[in-house]
Amino acid sequence: MSLIEAIIFGIVQGISEFLPISSTAHIVITQLLFGYSFPGLAFEIFLHLASVLAVMLYFWRDIWQVAAGFCRFIVKRKDSDKTMFNFGVYILIATFITGALGYLFSDFVGESMKTPVVIATALALTGVALIFIERVHRTGNKTPDTMTKIDAVIIGLVQTLAVLPGISRSGATLVAALIRGLDRDTAVRYSFLLAIPVILGSTLLGIGDVTMEIIDYIGPLNLIVSFIISFIFSILGIIWLIDFLKKSRLIYFAVYCFLLAAFVLVYIDLNTVMEV
Repeated sequence: MSLIEAIIFGIVQGISEFLPISSTAHIVITQLLFGYSFPGLAFEIFLHLASVLAVMLYFWRDIWQVAAGFCRFIVKRKDSDKTMFNFGVYILIATFITGALGYLFSDFVGESMKTPVVIATALALTGVALIFIERVHRTGNKTPDTMTKIDAVIIGLVQTLAVLPGISRSGATLVAALIRGLDRDTAVRYSFLLAIPVILGSTLLGIGDVTMEIIDYIGPLNLIVSFIISFIFSILGIIWLIDFLKKSRLIYFAVYCFLLAAFVLVYIDLNTVMEV
């Protein structure tokens, strides 16, 4: 891998991780375009770790608020901390469901699912879901005070669909949260905070894929550069998405998903068939 390619991988991961367009699909597409086939999930995990560090840095106040309120309520049982305690519980519930189901399906959803047809289909489904939430579903008004455990369970179940390359984790959680009636600010905040334990959990599960062979294959310098670039562009992606959703709509991401799905089918899938 060249240094330029490492930078491109970092940019792709950083920008796409928190946008509702599937970072996994973008990394796989980039691999196919460059002709790479990374064994295991080591490289993806490495880039995802940079993204989760970015969201932890950006939302450190929210993390502290939830963690402090959660712990204080356990110790002191003050009503003023109950909202943050419940919000923390909702994050844990969705994380547990996603982690448990993701682990069960991990053998089924492997490298064999990272094909152009699967990715294109999943991207199209992501686009349809985003259009539905914008054009059909009414905006809710639930806040952390009025969320329920059922909301967390459903969001956790829907988030599990993101094991399929092309189904956006952030898109899935946003759509599920909005369908359950969360207001947009709460849905976005919940989605970002939920990303932290989910990505960290997948990192721990996939740590065994990190070997000296993959490090030598990619190159230590390229790994460091791609990590730094992914971190920087993840921060930029978070800032941009939050600002964008205040002014614009998710339907623009739906259009992008459709266009990318068509590109994958027409260009990448056709080339793959011709090479075979």
